[in-house]
Amino acid sequence: MDVTVDGKRAHAATGGRDPGPGEPAVVLIHGAGMDRTVSQLQTRNMAHRGRRVFALDLPGHGRSEGPALATIEEMADWVAAFLQAAGVESATFMGHSMGALVALECARRHPETADGLVLCGIAEEMPVHPDLLAAAAAGDVLAAELIVFWGLGDKAQAGGHPLPGLWVKGASQVLVESAKAGVLASDLAACNDYGSARPAAEAVACPALFVLGRDDKMTPARSGRALAEAMADARVSVLERCGHVMMIERPNEMYGALKGVVV
Repeated sequence: MDVTVDGKRAHAATGGRDPGPGEPAVVLIHGAGMDRTVSQLQTRNMAHRGRRVFALDLPGHGRSEGPALATIEEMADWVAAFLQAAGVESATFMGHSMGALVALECARRHPETADGLVLCGIAEEMPVHPDLLAAAAAGDVLAAELIVFWGLGDKAQAGGHPLPGLWVKGASQVLVESAKAGVLASDLAACNDYGSARPAAEAVACPALFVLGRDDKMTPARSGRALAEAMADARVSVLERCGHVMMIERPNEMYGALKGVVV
């Protein structure tokens, strides 16, 4: 579906089903250089289990018009504006990596919109390695290669996915490489500049579920746990043999973590 936000087209996937007006809403927010498709398995699952699902393409990503927004705070305000344009009063925000920061910040800045949070692959701080920042700024394919190498856990690197035909490593690299020029660099800079997520976590009152990967090199589980401890109402689920992109690495285990929350 498309709506207009700030005079520009904003796209969201709804899981192949028209959402019902009385159903609880879930908004999915992707990570740096990605788009709505990174959570396509969860999007469809939630939609067919009685949820109004909106898997967003942030500005400049996927089918949403750009330019990409430069800060986490701007992205959070855009998400709130999307909800208003879509006629949704409040939702559970499920964010991954950069999207988790956006979800958390949106809950802080617009508490009336947040029924709850699902924060995947998040840490207290999310600095970006200088080599990755430089590669992204130069538009070098090395940026996507580094993200895939550091982001995926060992099991996902080796293959053998439970869904036939899904090559996690190759699909992940193609997704990042497909980002429009300059978008990945802008997203990574936004994460790098955001600083500590602890003030936002301490300010948020709605319930939160943290879904973390045991083998995540980009946002280590120990840092995610520390952030959860700063929140008033949070619990943690750690997925074994899982890296940073848990939605596609471990979809069955992800379903188990989300059960009773958004599925």
